[in-house]
Amino acid sequence: MTETNSDSKWNSLEAEFRAQRLPDADVAASRFPVIPNVNPASEEDHAAAMEELAFGVRFGDYMAVADWSVEDGWHDRRVVPFGPLQLSPAAAVLHYSQEIFEGLKAFRWADGSIWTFRPGFNAARLNHSARRMAMPEIPLDDFIGSLVQMVRMDERWVPGVPNSSLYLRPFMIADEEFVGVRPAHHYKYVAIASPVGPYFKGGMSGVSIWVSTDFNRAAPGGTGDAKTGGNYASSLLPQRLAAEKGFEQVCYLDAETNTNLEELGGMNVFVVKKDGSVLTPRLTGTLLEGGTRSAIIQLLADRGIEVDQATIPLAWLVKAIEGGEVVEMFACGTAAIVTPIARLAGDGFDVTLDGDEVTGQILEELGGIQRGTIPDRHGWMYQLV
Repeated sequence: MTETNSDSKWNSLEAEFRAQRLPDADVAASRFPVIPNVNPASEEDHAAAMEELAFGVRFGDYMAVADWSVEDGWHDRRVVPFGPLQLSPAAAVLHYSQEIFEGLKAFRWADGSIWTFRPGFNAARLNHSARRMAMPEIPLDDFIGSLVQMVRMDERWVPGVPNSSLYLRPFMIADEEFVGVRPAHHYKYVAIASPVGPYFKGGMSGVSIWVSTDFNRAAPGGTGDAKTGGNYASSLLPQRLAAEKGFEQVCYLDAETNTNLEELGGMNVFVVKKDGSVLTPRLTGTLLEGGTRSAIIQLLADRGIEVDQATIPLAWLVKAIEGGEVVEMFACGTAAIVTPIARLAGDGFDVTLDGDEVTGQILEELGGIQRGTIPDRHGWMYQLV
């Protein structure tokens, strides 16, 4: 196993996030005038959605929208009733997949206020994805303002029960009516919101992971470090095949050698050794720099644990689990936050992990910061309402 500090070229988003100064929420929100929704969800439909809290199934009453064109740049910022987009069958996104997105959450605190976690990181990553996909970057004030105004209008959709939140999905698409291979000349930015409960219902019982050797998530020079829909579309077949084997998620190996651990279809991975040290696959441009990943690295550093961002061969990992050198693994991301990995299997191996001490500690601390029950010593939380 090769352990190394990850090349700073691929750790740029965390540095960009730390250098930001987020705008005043009221000022940013004022950039998005509101068109009232005269037909919001009924009290009965709202109550049913808040009772179910299924992930990404029900949506709030509003969405934020802005347009970009070569001639006018960003314009027509607004918050409008949630509803269908008008899109030509010739819209470029439908043919050439110019699309990027982000995911973050709004949390209701005990005092009724509503906060989100490190939104500046999501803004930086959205613009990183935009650069890779030849799309326009969106100003930080617009990104923040769209979320603040939308959440303020959808305040009733922010649940307050344990392990719940309002999931926020900002995205950008090429909506120019044009069939031709070039960057589009018109784009639409949209943000929508969905009240959700836990992503994985099993909680700390852990998830089962199938390690794919037949499919790779991304190749060097590709779009692996951009949050774009094509990366997720290509993961759907291996995900289905893994589910048919009885597994909940897929872990991918590097495309160059097909031997080293990279990430799950939508989550980063951490490995905890018996001696208390922690590893995570290093960023090489083929996997996503996760905001939750970066936060966990910081929280572990606060405890005196330096995370080795390393090349992690699958063969070493399997032997280390079998021999007791590795005692825990967990996945992390905005949707799931932190989830223990209880089983890791693939062609020729099937191993289990029973440990969850570090996983549980990180989940408790990170969740406490997000919900306002643990001090936010790094200034990660941003008040929306």
